[in-house]
Amino acid sequence: MVPRSYKKILIENLNRYPAVALLGPRQTGKTTLAKEVEGLYFDLELEEEQLRLNIKWNELIDQSSLIILDEAQSYPQLFPKIRNAIDQNRKQNGRFLILGSVSPALMQNVSESLAGRIALCELSPLSTLELMLKKEDNLWLMGGFPDGGILNTPTFPEWQQHYLDLLAMRDLPLLGLPAKPQLTKRFFKMLAISHGQLWSASQIGKSLGISYHTVNTYLDYLEDVYLIRRIQPFVTNLKKRLVKSPKIYYRDTGLLHGILNIGSYDDLLSQPWVGASWEGWIIEQILITMKNNGVPYEGPFFLRTSDGYEIDCILIIRNKSWAIEIKLSNSPGPDDMNRLIHTAALAGIDHCALISRQRKIVHSGAIISSDIFGFIDTILK
Repeated sequence: MVPRSYKKILIENLNRYPAVALLGPRQTGKTTLAKEVEGLYFDLELEEEQLRLNIKWNELIDQSSLIILDEAQSYPQLFPKIRNAIDQNRKQNGRFLILGSVSPALMQNVSESLAGRIALCELSPLSTLELMLKKEDNLWLMGGFPDGGILNTPTFPEWQQHYLDLLAMRDLPLLGLPAKPQLTKRFFKMLAISHGQLWSASQIGKSLGISYHTVNTYLDYLEDVYLIRRIQPFVTNLKKRLVKSPKIYYRDTGLLHGILNIGSYDDLLSQPWVGASWEGWIIEQILITMKNNGVPYEGPFFLRTSDGYEIDCILIIRNKSWAIEIKLSNSPGPDDMNRLIHTAALAGIDHCALISRQRKIVHSGAIISSDIFGFIDTILK
């Protein structure tokens, strides 16, 4: 079992709030992590577990033990009871741990019944720091889902393909996505082709035979289940015309590669879009690492001007802005760094980082050229 970095953040929130919701995609290990913090566990997808909880409720809320409620969206009438139990003793923290993949039903119940009483936590797939250096390229290829192949189980890419099939056929329809599974699967494929590119709902809508309004609605659902990350353009007073469309990334590159039938590392490296895949993976690893370590940030954003100036990722960390350029190269050239410095200066950004596969860290004032581990070490200091 891989120790999860997020356990510390989860425990801290349980110590500060009466209830905590541990959210995230299916199959990331939420149940496993919840059981590690110890408590009385109920799987609310099962009717017999709902009955057991209902019968024992008064007894349970008089105890000090943590009550773990898995798939709580399956039992919505429970949320007013949780609120009443909390309000009877507002000084007692760490009473309820609610697990679930994000859905409109779950978030509506949380916001209506538990506002001000609950902390929201998000567990991501396994990260590169949790798996050590030697698994870096395997993690990029297969993604971070524990059962998806990264822990030496020969399931990639079939596991990823089955995961997406279940999303299309079961999970998304249950959440209210009004599309037939075959259309949803085509949408998945078109999003994979668009990974790292500017979002064009009109173009995809024409290909699918639906309106761009409908396409954007479908994309909202995929963000809700943590499949897609939509990165917005950076707002700045730069005296150039800026691209205003967002960029789209699969959050887990294993799912991206699975839907595109990539079966090996050599196969991945031969693809014309391999740089966009690596760019998305680097961005996600940075965000997961900051979240796992409790580092607050704003973003991510990106910047692109009509005359070719571009920054792959912009983050605001501890009130300082970072311009991050991502190159799938072992030897980025001086021109790459100079162009980044120039563009960042135009946009009024405080620090620059050029992340490549180079293992040597080069500091020059506020400038860093390093691999992802060098950059992560810098932002965690």
